[in-house]
Formats: sequence, structure tokens, C-alpha cells
Amino acid sequence: MYLQVVHHIAEQIRTGRLPVGARLPAERDLAEQYGVAVNTVRRAVRDLRDQGLVITVPIKGTFVRAEQSSLDASGEDTATD
Repeated sequence: MYLQVVHHIAEQIRTGRLPVGARLPAERDLAEQYGVAVNTVRRAVRDLRDQGLVITVPIKGTFVRAEQSSLDASGEDTATD
């Protein structure tokens, strides 16, 4: 079931319905929206993170990630001017 959630959210990101920087609804809200358990949503969000489609910022939420980021793994900006 979680794969259906993953595919639906990924498709929304790819088509631009969820633009870069958009905040995903809270896990409980997503669970209600898709009619699944919160743990199912957590697994889906983890999968989306693994695919590089979203990033989770503690306390702030989960956001659509830019396809190519200028941030390295430590979160430091590596872009040069």
C-alpha cells in the first residue's frame, strides 16, 4: 500500500503539482488523505527521501527537494560564485 502513496506523491512532484520547496502535509493528514496508517505514510516518506525527492527538516516538516542541489551531505552550500 505504501508504494501507491509513494507513486502518487512522486507523480505530483514530477508534474509540478508539488513544486520545489513545497511542504508536504503532516503524516497524520497524509494518512487520513490516503486512508492508510501513519506507519504506512512514514514508510512512504522514507522511500521518497531515499529517492531524493523530498527532504525532512526536524520540527519543520518534509519538503519537496530540488532535483540538483548545491548543498553537500553536511548541508553546506558548495556552489561557487
